[in-house]
This record gives sequence, C-alpha cells and structure tokens, in this order.
Amino acid sequence: MADDVLVGDDMLSEDIITLLTRTPGTVRVLLQDLPPDLLRADEGEGTFSPFSVLGHLIQGEIDDWIPRARWILEHGRERAFPPFDRFAHIERTRDRSLGELLDEFETLRETGLSALREVIAGGADLDAGGLHPELGEVTLRQLLATWAVHDLNHIAQITRVVAHQFDDEVGPWKAYLPILHHEP
Repeated sequence: MADDVLVGDDMLSEDIITLLTRTPGTVRVLLQDLPPDLLRADEGEGTFSPFSVLGHLIQGEIDDWIPRARWILEHGRERAFPPFDRFAHIERTRDRSLGELLDEFETLRETGLSALREVIAGGADLDAGGLHPELGEVTLRQLLATWAVHDLNHIAQITRVVAHQFDDEVGPWKAYLPILHHEP
C-alpha cells in the first residue's frame, strides 16, 4: 500500500479536518459584503440569521468541540460534559462588526484544528466514550463527525435563509427550487 493512501481512522480524521478547514473561508465568502437586510434576515422567532449563525459557530469553537473532545478523553463516561448554550452568542456578538467576527472565527478555527491535530497525532482512541447531557453515550468519533456536519448544516442554513428572502420574487420557478420548500 502506498504511503499516501489513508485508511480507517486516518481517512476519517483527514476528511473531517478537510471539511473543518474550509468552513471559515466559505462563511466569509457567503457573508462578506452581504447587504444588512440579508445578513440579519431569519426564518422567524428562535431562528438564526446568517449573522447569528456566525456567532453560533464562534461560540462552538469556544465552548463545544475541542472542550468536549478533551472532556471525553479526560472523563470518559464518568461525567456528562457541560451543556452547550446554543444562544450564548447573542449577547457575545452584540455590537460587533461582521469583519471582526469573521476574523475571530478564522483564528479560533485555526486554534481548534491545531488542537484536533494534536489529539489525533497523540493517538487518541476515536471510539473513546463520553456522556452528552441530553443524548447519553457518545464517542469521540461521533463528536468529530458531528462537528463537520454541524458546519455543513449551518452553511446550508445561511444559504436557505438568504434564498427565502426571494421566496415571492421567484414566482412559479419556486416549484423547481427545493431550497424554498423548507419550513423552519
């Protein structure tokens, strides 16, 4: 087998790192220079605007992904990790500029990826178990895969929220636009 061929956990780790590496740039391209009415649009009460999605992604970098990975490796299934406040970003991002938040997300993600690479290089058992405060038993592998899919979910959310701002304007073409058929 060639040295550059990855298998098993190595392939999973590299796929996850590849996806996680792309998110800050993707979010920057989607949000930078977006008109304020699109940047702040949402899908109703309790939903996120594209700006809020960015704040939520930042909060995840601070309180969720790497802290939970470390928690799993340190505590296993002995103690559930602390709950994640999905709305903590609202107060934290109030009165901050989009550019500042985009830069912060890129910096935090680089730090998180560096920590993830250290965990993987250190031979962490991806099947190590932990306790989620609501979902019960989880593994490090599931957490890392969820991190990448969580990013993809919020990228889709950003595009969906922006697309919905043109819901009425597309007229009969709406029938061909599945992104407009989503209900929040």
